[in-house]
Amino acid sequence: MTSQTTIDTTGPGDRASTDPSGPTPAAGLRGHPWLTLITVAVGVMMVALDGTIVAIANPAIQKDLGASFADVQWITNGYFLALAVCLITAGKLGDRFGHRQTFLIGVTGFAAASGAIGLSNSIAAVVTFRVFQGLFGALLMPAALGLLRATFPAEKLNMAIGIWGMVIGASTAGGPILGGVLVEHVNWQSVFFINVPVGVLALLLGLLILLDHRAENAPRSFDLPGIVLLSGAMFCLVWALIKAPTWGWGDVKTWGFIGASALLFVLFAVWETRVAEPLIPLGMFRSIPLSAGVVLMVLMAIAFMGGLFFVTFYLQNVHGMSPIDAGLHLLPLTGMMIVGSPLAGAAITKLGPRIPLAGGMAATAIAMYGMSTLKADTGSGPMSIWFALLGFGLAPVMVGATEVIVGNAPMELSGVAGGLQQAAMQIGGSLGTAVLGAVMASRVDSELPGNWTGAGLPKMTPEQLDQASEAVQVGVAPVAKGMPEALVAKITTVAHDTFISGMSLASLVAAGVAAVAVLVAFLTKRGENAEAGAGVGHI
Repeated sequence: MTSQTTIDTTGPGDRASTDPSGPTPAAGLRGHPWLTLITVAVGVMMVALDGTIVAIANPAIQKDLGASFADVQWITNGYFLALAVCLITAGKLGDRFGHRQTFLIGVTGFAAASGAIGLSNSIAAVVTFRVFQGLFGALLMPAALGLLRATFPAEKLNMAIGIWGMVIGASTAGGPILGGVLVEHVNWQSVFFINVPVGVLALLLGLLILLDHRAENAPRSFDLPGIVLLSGAMFCLVWALIKAPTWGWGDVKTWGFIGASALLFVLFAVWETRVAEPLIPLGMFRSIPLSAGVVLMVLMAIAFMGGLFFVTFYLQNVHGMSPIDAGLHLLPLTGMMIVGSPLAGAAITKLGPRIPLAGGMAATAIAMYGMSTLKADTGSGPMSIWFALLGFGLAPVMVGATEVIVGNAPMELSGVAGGLQQAAMQIGGSLGTAVLGAVMASRVDSELPGNWTGAGLPKMTPEQLDQASEAVQVGVAPVAKGMPEALVAKITTVAHDTFISGMSLASLVAAGVAAVAVLVAFLTKRGENAEAGAGVGHI
């Protein structure tokens, strides 16, 4: 099925006009595909950067505002929860009202919420505005993909998505470096204030450059019950994944929310078959390539985000690196994503997505296996090899899976497809962190008592053992002030060896997930509806 694109000419001069007497967009500026790409890249950079940069600021926020550990966790959880729950609905808003408008609102709101966080003097205000950041970020991300889909012709779309993916990857991986510099040399507020000038730049570029494209069959109404059911299902699922490490995977509350999520998803699916204009037409999933692309994005995020979660603890707590040094050691990953994303876009354009996607997930599986071999004394050279291979493997998946999802959706549902892509990534990341975190906790709980006793260390009470286990799960040695140096050294060795064992098992699980994704990659194919875009513009 191919959807035709028409341009709504009834609005102001920011839309393309087919009337010769009407305003003519400035050649080379408004609606120019590559300038559109630059504009949306500036916007999405803020959202991707905030996913990791804030983690570096959390200790400083906790100390300055007198927050508890649970409060600080909500600085991250509130953001990701709002982002994940609202992405698909936000994509539908873009399909309904135009992706240009939703992008501009998202950029403005995200920058304003960032500035408000920097001015906050309580942890409650910080968490509240972080939720607003997530809400506005949800508007911004699918709109960016919708604008690219509408502006670029099929033969250039992969390259555009490649550069878009490069920006997201570089921003995500570069967050800890920039965050470390700002927190160390300025203050924690600067981590949020930096979004204000970036947001203003994106807004100005958007007003000057972005062109509003409207698909002929764009939705004209809202499926409010569908929005409520899907949002509830997503909330329950992500909430369960966030709270599972605290509650425990065997706790009735964890499975209660998972069960509620499953029930709401079923009710949502039933409702979508009965409503005239559904939020997500389930017929989209009759496209095997689109469905495979969504699954592939989830599996990639599980392996990448879940596996990388422990690497930051490994670098800082086992190797004793500062946040800046840890970020610099991840530069091979960032660099290969920057180099590999445009190359992946070109390869996918020439070969189709199957071979690059399968090859990328195979490289990711090998890299995660290699990371399972890291030891407490592993040097920078071997680490860099595996990090670089991981970045090289992720690049074609970020590009190809996005193109498969967005390109196989009808033009009038490009925003929903963009929301699906981002939601799959967010859920996969949450699932990876939760599941691999459970793997790590299980290994530490099973090995720490034996390792502790085997090293001849003093026996601990059950409460002390629980506290020690929690510390070891993030690579911290449970030592107290005033301990003799010899005892500290022995405890540190046991803690790091036990952590390395857990990280190794978690990395092997991530490698297995990536290997399964190789098979899923063979179900993908080039987007059937990619040619529906690019109604206007110059290449």
